[in-house]
Amino acid sequence: MRRVITYGTFDLLHYGHINLLKRAKQQGDYLIVALSTDEFNWNSKQKKSYFTYEVRKEMLEAIRYVDMVIPEENWEQKKTDVEKYDIDVFVMGNDWEGKFDFLKDQCEVVYLPRTPEISTTKIKEDLNDKPV
Repeated sequence: MRRVITYGTFDLLHYGHINLLKRAKQQGDYLIVALSTDEFNWNSKQKKSYFTYEVRKEMLEAIRYVDMVIPEENWEQKKTDVEKYDIDVFVMGNDWEGKFDFLKDQCEVVYLPRTPEISTTKIKEDLNDKPV
């Protein structure tokens, strides 16, 4: 079985996220999503998610491409996750191009193109620009 892992916050879930998850799943047979916890988002990324970790996890688990959701609690866990879950392919969006090449000695590293017209940041910006 070819095991794939990807990481993210997946807040304000949108079709760009679905596209990424679908294409990640096409890289293998079993897709694990490491979902950033609320604490990790705040303490390490200075980001506050609209939805809690538990709600985001539940939404991801409802997506047919996702086989397992695990918590992402720190930047360093990627190396140990690849080992622990016997990962064959590490997948991220191409906005992270080159940042995880250090994992290439453990597994294949794939950077998938993002869906260019949509992002959580764009959704938030568009909502802020709309008149009330």
